[in-house]
Amino acid sequence: MAEVTDVPPGWPTTEAEATALQDELRGRTVLDEPGPPPGEPLVAVGVDVAYDDERDVVVAAAVALDTATLRVVEEATAVGRVAFPYVPGLLAFREIPTVLAALERLGVTPGLVVCDGYGLAHPRRFGLASHLGVVTGLPTIGVAKNPFTFRHDAPGPHRGDTSPLLDGDEEVGRALRTQPGVKPVFVSVGHRTGLDNATAHTLALAPAFRLPETTRAADGLCRRALKGLVEGKGDGVTG
Repeated sequence: MAEVTDVPPGWPTTEAEATALQDELRGRTVLDEPGPPPGEPLVAVGVDVAYDDERDVVVAAAVALDTATLRVVEEATAVGRVAFPYVPGLLAFREIPTVLAALERLGVTPGLVVCDGYGLAHPRRFGLASHLGVVTGLPTIGVAKNPFTFRHDAPGPHRGDTSPLLDGDEEVGRALRTQPGVKPVFVSVGHRTGLDNATAHTLALAPAFRLPETTRAADGLCRRALKGLVEGKGDGVTG
């Protein structure tokens, strides 16, 4: 079995502790920066996780892509103890330590981190993308497969069509049609990136499939790493 990273000392263990820390960190979220300009050379990193429930561990993957070619530049994985029980709205506390460990194993500095999940489009306005952005200082966005509890009208049928993702009258993200005839994805800002640029980056990273290539690559690496873990293979780092 690969080396397993322990839960950091002082990590929240109760819902009250996690909620208090979430409230504190949310105040540090930067929402007034446009983020990296679309179309310029950039290293975009996708992160994703997979769980091994039998061992109570989580596998995190970080995959760096050159946005000009969408080729993988570097990739890394980490295995850690599940850091927090499942509580709706506090999912990041289960995953963040291991995701951070995977990111730290990359030799490149991400220009943008793309999370498979939410940022501002979160009941407490602080999903994984926001949490990860605040603790790393990196520009982050969330690209989710479903709209959580928020409402939206269907975007137009064409690639690039969007519609607001709304909580009441507040726009917390966008539904984005990345491919004709497929369901939209749901983009929200995390940290240091505006919604216009977050949407543009997501579209550019998804030239052929519904999900951005960052997410697809990180998901594939997670699955391979989890399979290797179950089979007793792997050293936690690839590529």
